[in-house]
Amino acid sequence: MIRWKYLKDKYDFLSISEKLILINVLCFFIPFILNTILFLFNFSFGNLITWFELSPKLEVLLFKPWTLLTYSFFHTRISHLFWNMLLLYYASSIFLNLFKKETFINTYFLGVMFGGVLFVLSYLVFPVFQGSFPSMIGASAGVMAVLIFVCKYTPETEIRLLFFNVKLKYIGIALVAIDLVMIPYGNAGGRISHLGGAVLGYIYAKNLSQGTDIGYYFEKLWQYIVSFSSKSHLKTVYKSKKKSSKNVKVDQNEIDAILDKISNSGYESLTKNEKETLFNAGK
Repeated sequence: MIRWKYLKDKYDFLSISEKLILINVLCFFIPFILNTILFLFNFSFGNLITWFELSPKLEVLLFKPWTLLTYSFFHTRISHLFWNMLLLYYASSIFLNLFKKETFINTYFLGVMFGGVLFVLSYLVFPVFQGSFPSMIGASAGVMAVLIFVCKYTPETEIRLLFFNVKLKYIGIALVAIDLVMIPYGNAGGRISHLGGAVLGYIYAKNLSQGTDIGYYFEKLWQYIVSFSSKSHLKTVYKSKKKSSKNVKVDQNEIDAILDKISNSGYESLTKNEKETLFNAGK
């Protein structure tokens, strides 16, 4: 029997970048497993990833707006997944030593969206893409945003590559140059989205070093969505169990204070005692 609580505790212990890597790995393998199950039971719903990949057609994007984010969770090849997650792991280890996880989330997902927008616009603007509408998946734009962010913010930091040290700024320049010159030789739309992520990361780091957080309103938006979902769920649980709770006395003012804390700082900001209080309130 799977110990779900044990797995959940392990997941909660991971850093935000490690959670993101885990989700990407799961999203790579789950579609293959589901397609196998559907095949064995003689069901066919087509390629499941089509509901999550980003299309360069504007009308398709308007019909499936969530794909501007979800395309980043899926990959076509194991090598594509491996190199993206490897770069993300090392870049995020530097990033999270300097900034809070909220800034990391802002940089990564704004990079994903900006790269996606640039991908769609490129197929609307450049004549070379006329009549061609390949969809895109992959986390590269978000990974590039994080990587170029740290390259811009701490350009003189050196990291060890094989037998010598290299400054971050030279790694950033090399990766951007490779994407730029390789556009005519395949995966042009993907290369452009990488550059979009890189531009976002550069602009974010430059503005932050000058005291301006360009992800401020985006952060408020996703925090509101997360806290609203958590607060609504917790209130529903508490109210639905209130009548049958006879043995546990709950201080409503304390519960309200905890819910307000979740609304402001998220569930992960709660102490162990506060989490136990909410658990007891739901009994």
